[in-house]
Amino acid sequence: MLRRPAIAVIGGGDGASVEVLELAHKVGAEIGAHGATLICGGRGGVMEAAARGAFERGAHTIGILPGYDHSAANPHIEFAIATGIGEARNAVVIGSADAVVALAGEGGTLSEIGFALKIGRPLVALRAWPQIEGIEHADDPEAAVGEAIRMARLAAARQARKSRRSRMGVQDQRPDQRLDQKPDQTPNIKDEPKGLKS
Repeated sequence: MLRRPAIAVIGGGDGASVEVLELAHKVGAEIGAHGATLICGGRGGVMEAAARGAFERGAHTIGILPGYDHSAANPHIEFAIATGIGEARNAVVIGSADAVVALAGEGGTLSEIGFALKIGRPLVALRAWPQIEGIEHADDPEAAVGEAIRMARLAAARQARKSRRSRMGVQDQRPDQRLDQKPDQTPNIKDEPKGLKS
């Protein structure tokens, strides 16, 4: 059975603007419409607005909390993960996701973007972070979530192929590597077919 894609939504906390919160709610609703799971930091601001949108559409919502108190999660979190690791939970949010949608935020959001870039998680910025290269940008929630889902599925397919090849003992070949040549073996003139002259 294929696992549902898990999309992380990151952005500002309790100080987020009304416009950003409205975008976050729409992002959450789109995640629910796609049948995906929402992952976030579990508390207020963008996290709560996105969780509310997803929960209203029947999506599973997971909150990765910085402390040990489950009750710190916003009321739209179905599964509260109380880590007790403080801001280091940002890495868990990103590592648990298949793709990320980033809204406007501050230092915590920026650290999560950094984690996503570091570990290669697909990331779409929604009307935010134009100064950061190497990420996708979108102007509306539908496009942001659609692209995040698409990239998550592509990444999952690549990983599945890699895992199958690994189980079969197949190694990736370099373009200049002969099929009968081991990765650390240089060609030997004795291996050349008879009758050929260099």
